Amino acid sequence: MALTVLQEVAPPFVPEGAHAMTIVIEYPPGDPGTPPHRHPGPAFGYVLEGEMVFELEGAPPRVVRAGEAFWEPGGDVIHYQDGNNRDDVPVRFTVTMLCEPGKPMVDLVSEDELRAKGWSRT
Repeated sequence: MALTVLQEVAPPFVPEGAHAMTIVIEYPPGDPGTPPHRHPGPAFGYVLEGEMVFELEGAPPRVVRAGEAFWEPGGDVIHYQDGNNRDDVPVRFTVTMLCEPGKPMVDLVSEDELRAKGWSRT
Protein backbone atom coordinates (compact mmCIF):
# COMPACT_ATOMS: atom_id res chain seq x y z
CA MET A 1 0.00 0.00 0.00
CA ALA A 2 1.13 3.53 -0.76
CA LEU A 3 -0.32 6.56 0.98
CA THR A 4 0.51 10.14 -0.01
CA VAL A 5 -0.76 13.12 1.97
CA LEU A 6 -1.63 15.86 -0.52
CA GLN A 7 -2.56 18.51 2.01
CA GLU A 8 -3.45 18.76 5.66
CA VAL A 9 -5.21 21.85 6.96
CA ALA A 10 -7.39 22.89 9.85
CA PRO A 11 -10.33 24.83 8.38
CA PRO A 12 -11.21 27.97 10.36
CA PHE A 13 -14.82 26.82 10.70
CA VAL A 14 -17.27 24.21 9.52
CA PRO A 15 -20.89 25.38 9.08
CA GLU A 16 -23.32 23.84 11.53
CA GLY A 17 -25.17 20.92 9.94
CA ALA A 18 -22.80 20.95 6.97
CA HIS A 19 -22.92 18.27 4.33
CA ALA A 20 -20.03 17.33 2.03
CA MET A 21 -20.31 17.64 -1.74
CA THR A 22 -17.60 16.44 -4.13
CA ILE A 23 -17.68 17.72 -7.69
CA VAL A 24 -15.47 17.62 -10.79
CA ILE A 25 -15.04 20.85 -12.77
CA GLU A 26 -13.62 21.02 -16.27
CA TYR A 27 -12.79 24.20 -18.19
CA PRO A 28 -11.75 24.23 -21.85
CA PRO A 29 -8.47 25.86 -22.91
CA GLY A 30 -8.29 29.53 -21.98
CA ASP A 31 -11.56 29.55 -20.00
CA PRO A 32 -11.49 32.22 -17.25
CA GLY A 33 -13.52 30.02 -14.89
CA THR A 34 -16.21 31.03 -12.44
CA PRO A 35 -16.53 34.77 -11.80
CA PRO A 36 -15.43 35.94 -8.33
CA HIS A 37 -17.46 34.09 -5.73
CA ARG A 38 -17.67 32.70 -2.20
CA HIS A 39 -18.50 29.32 -0.75
CA PRO A 40 -20.48 28.98 2.50
CA GLY A 41 -17.90 26.57 3.94
CA PRO A 42 -14.38 25.34 3.31
CA ALA A 43 -13.44 23.67 0.04
CA PHE A 44 -10.62 21.21 -0.66
CA GLY A 45 -9.45 20.44 -4.18
CA TYR A 46 -7.03 18.55 -6.38
CA VAL A 47 -6.08 19.30 -9.98
CA LEU A 48 -6.46 16.16 -12.10
CA GLU A 49 -5.31 17.56 -15.48
CA GLY A 50 -3.88 20.85 -16.73
CA GLU A 51 -3.22 24.01 -14.73
CA MET A 52 -5.57 26.27 -12.80
CA VAL A 53 -5.03 29.93 -11.85
CA PHE A 54 -6.06 30.10 -8.19
CA GLU A 55 -6.56 33.42 -6.41
CA LEU A 56 -8.11 33.98 -3.01
CA GLU A 57 -8.73 37.27 -1.28
CA GLY A 58 -5.59 38.32 0.58
CA ALA A 59 -3.20 36.16 -1.45
CA PRO A 60 -1.51 36.60 -4.83
CA PRO A 61 -2.66 34.47 -7.78
CA ARG A 62 -0.82 31.18 -8.15
CA VAL A 63 -0.83 28.31 -10.61
CA VAL A 64 -1.96 24.91 -9.32
CA ARG A 65 -0.80 22.10 -11.61
CA ALA A 66 -2.02 18.54 -12.13
CA GLY A 67 -1.14 16.49 -9.05
CA GLU A 68 -1.30 19.48 -6.68
CA ALA A 69 -3.90 20.23 -4.02
CA PHE A 70 -5.52 23.50 -2.95
CA TRP A 71 -8.04 24.65 -0.39
CA GLU A 72 -10.01 27.72 0.59
CA PRO A 73 -11.61 28.63 3.91
CA GLY A 74 -15.01 29.66 2.56
CA GLY A 75 -17.26 32.06 4.44
CA ASP A 76 -16.54 35.72 3.63
CA VAL A 77 -13.31 35.04 1.71
CA ILE A 78 -13.65 35.84 -1.99
CA HIS A 79 -12.38 33.27 -4.50
CA TYR A 80 -11.32 35.62 -7.30
CA GLN A 81 -9.99 33.15 -9.90
CA ASP A 82 -10.19 29.44 -10.70
CA GLY A 83 -9.73 29.57 -14.48
CA ASN A 84 -7.65 27.56 -16.89
CA ASN A 85 -4.05 28.81 -16.96
CA ARG A 86 -3.43 27.25 -20.38
CA ASP A 87 -4.88 28.05 -23.78
CA ASP A 88 -3.88 24.72 -25.32
CA VAL A 89 -5.29 22.07 -22.94
CA PRO A 90 -8.32 21.78 -20.64
CA VAL A 91 -8.07 21.89 -16.86
CA ARG A 92 -9.98 19.38 -14.75
CA PHE A 93 -10.12 19.43 -10.97
CA THR A 94 -12.14 17.94 -8.16
CA VAL A 95 -13.42 19.88 -5.14
CA THR A 96 -14.99 18.67 -1.91
CA MET A 97 -16.99 21.41 -0.20
CA LEU A 98 -18.55 21.49 3.23
CA CYS A 99 -21.83 23.17 2.38
CA GLU A 100 -24.15 25.02 4.73
CA PRO A 101 -27.74 23.72 4.51
CA GLY A 102 -30.06 26.04 2.61
CA LYS A 103 -27.28 28.10 1.01
CA PRO A 104 -26.02 27.79 -2.57
CA MET A 105 -22.58 26.19 -2.94
CA VAL A 106 -21.44 29.22 -4.98
CA ASP A 107 -22.41 32.83 -4.26
CA LEU A 108 -21.25 35.26 -6.97
CA VAL A 109 -19.75 38.54 -5.71
CA SER A 110 -21.26 41.76 -7.05
CA GLU A 111 -19.31 44.15 -9.28
CA ASP A 112 -19.91 46.89 -6.70
CA GLU A 113 -18.21 44.87 -3.96
CA LEU A 114 -15.30 44.01 -6.27
CA ARG A 115 -14.81 47.69 -7.13
CA ALA A 116 -15.03 48.65 -3.44
CA LYS A 117 -12.25 46.16 -2.66
CA GLY A 118 -10.13 47.53 -5.51
CA TRP A 119 -9.96 44.23 -7.43
CA SER A 120 -9.95 44.00 -11.20
CA ARG A 121 -9.14 41.15 -13.54
CA THR A 122 -6.26 42.11 -15.82
